[in-house]
Amino acid sequence: MATVAQTPAPRTSARVQVQKFGTFLSNMIMPNIAAIIAWGLITAFFIPDGWTPNEKIATMVGPSILYLLPILIAYTGGKLVYGTRGGVVGGFSVIGVIMATSDPIFIGADNAAPMFLGAMIMGPLTALVMKHLDALWKHKIRPGFEMLVDNFSAGILAGLMAIGGMFLLAPVLRQITEWLGSAVNSLVDNGLLPLTSIFIEPAKVLFLNNAINHGVLTPLGIQEATDQGKSVLFLLEANPGPGLGLLMAYTFFGRGLARASAPGAAIIQFFGGIHEIYFPYVLMKPKMILATVAGGMTGVFLLVLFDVGLRAPAAPGSIFAVYAQTPRGDFLGISVGVFGAALVSFLVGSVLLKLDRTADDGDLADATATMEGMKGKKSVASTALGSRATSESPGGPINAIVFACDAGMGSSAMGASVLRRKIQDAGFSDVKVNNLAISNLADEYDLVVTHQDLTDRARQRTGSAIHVSVDNFMGSPRYDEIVDLLHRTNGAGGDAPLAVAEDDEGAGEMLAEESIVLRGQATSRDEAITEAGRLLVEAGAVDESYVDAMHEREKSVSTHMGNGLAIPHGTNEAKPAIRRSAISFVRYPDGLDWNGKETTFVVGVAGAGKDHLALLGRIAQVFVDRDRVAELEAAESAADVRRILGGVGSTTAPA
Repeated sequence: MATVAQTPAPRTSARVQVQKFGTFLSNMIMPNIAAIIAWGLITAFFIPDGWTPNEKIATMVGPSILYLLPILIAYTGGKLVYGTRGGVVGGFSVIGVIMATSDPIFIGADNAAPMFLGAMIMGPLTALVMKHLDALWKHKIRPGFEMLVDNFSAGILAGLMAIGGMFLLAPVLRQITEWLGSAVNSLVDNGLLPLTSIFIEPAKVLFLNNAINHGVLTPLGIQEATDQGKSVLFLLEANPGPGLGLLMAYTFFGRGLARASAPGAAIIQFFGGIHEIYFPYVLMKPKMILATVAGGMTGVFLLVLFDVGLRAPAAPGSIFAVYAQTPRGDFLGISVGVFGAALVSFLVGSVLLKLDRTADDGDLADATATMEGMKGKKSVASTALGSRATSESPGGPINAIVFACDAGMGSSAMGASVLRRKIQDAGFSDVKVNNLAISNLADEYDLVVTHQDLTDRARQRTGSAIHVSVDNFMGSPRYDEIVDLLHRTNGAGGDAPLAVAEDDEGAGEMLAEESIVLRGQATSRDEAITEAGRLLVEAGAVDESYVDAMHEREKSVSTHMGNGLAIPHGTNEAKPAIRRSAISFVRYPDGLDWNGKETTFVVGVAGAGKDHLALLGRIAQVFVDRDRVAELEAAESAADVRRILGGVGSTTAPA
């Protein structure tokens, strides 16, 4: 239990919490970037001082920024929290804030402040309230009145939240906007705006930039662009110059893989706008952050000096996106700001690399893996830089792979089945892929695959193995990386072996028709675990205590597998509560939230030995096939489900 208590600690650190908050803000803004760009382009071309002024077309500018964009963002935020229902109530609720903070008679007037901050608050907040209200009267509504209650409850809540936003939130936001605007103006007036790079550039490398950019700079920038026609705030974080300069310094004065890969990375960063590709170069030699800070400060200084800015956000931060949002007459100043930043970053970076007398050239692959660990998911840098988290050299061929999880009866079995099939299809029939509980691991495997939250525990037991972390058991891109690694360590592989039918003996008893529910009643993750567990209890497969162990297991590491599937099961210590191996199947047509991930199918697992693994393997193969998943979604009977899952209960294995 001590180990389990320590595992979540990194996920609750201040950095990770800010990172998650920034990601949520980004998920509200990024889907609507196309709409913001459309507004920026219409503004750039058709307002009176635009490229091709047109009075009629220009009438779209004001309503778009005042109403459309905030409502879109509020809808997106609400949908993130509670699906389409949350999006609808969230989108309506922000209208109160909009009307209270602008003059609706003079749409598009200079004092009309677009309420992006209000949208990012009201949308998710209203959806969250709706979600909790629905849970209060779920299953308590009389048949035939569901639609009436659903529609009126949503309408009443949306109206009340809009009124509340108008009289409660709007005055607060108006004051906050004034303070933030005054702070920015003070920095500009005192020539201190370049100092923001001291915070922004390190924040980018630590993936905290979304909270700064989408939480503060973008809303303020759009407000400033509405009032003044442009804003320098859009370039404080998105300027591609500092990253370009750093990568060019590595191109001329770096060593090893860093020097060889820097030119290609520079092209991707500057023209593609993928800034994160240069983050590993900083993490590899942390002092190089001084180069990007110096470049960022120079860029901001020059942009302010030339009094230039963009009409809308440059997303992604490509030079093409920057120029697309540059107002007429500002191209020279923008170019000086971008390339001036690149020059200073290059000069400082070059000096730092030339003065570096250490024998260690730095490990770019390790830095990339570190970056992905901070980001919490696979990065484009892995592929673009030609480095992998699996690029460690095992010193010989890989013959034994183990997929490890807490109990070794569910998650690891599913992941191992998917990985085993990929490896066999690649022709590596001699490579063995097993699954185990972490407590049963021994340092006798060449490669160990674990959920990212369990990797540190697995390393303690298998220090000599290559370790690969995944967060999606059903379709992780790391599986393809493992196959690539096998090609490098084991040779070219051979012909894919013929598929061998798995034994169905006993499978019919493991998934009885009585343990299949096509429309689950649960509305939350915990309720779904209980529902799946109760089916196992009613089937006589487990004791009551096993359901509690399923909840305990979920507290340590999520059993969400990806592709809409979760497979809750008990802890390793709860195996004595299992009377026989069994599986339950519950479908939720409307979906439910599982730690922020949409889930349609919940498969409860109780494995007394290994006789359930063949069935889990077939389930895994079904859920990597979209057509088979669609069949499960359309299944009309328990018999259909058993048939789709691979002939469960039949006398012969499926072809």
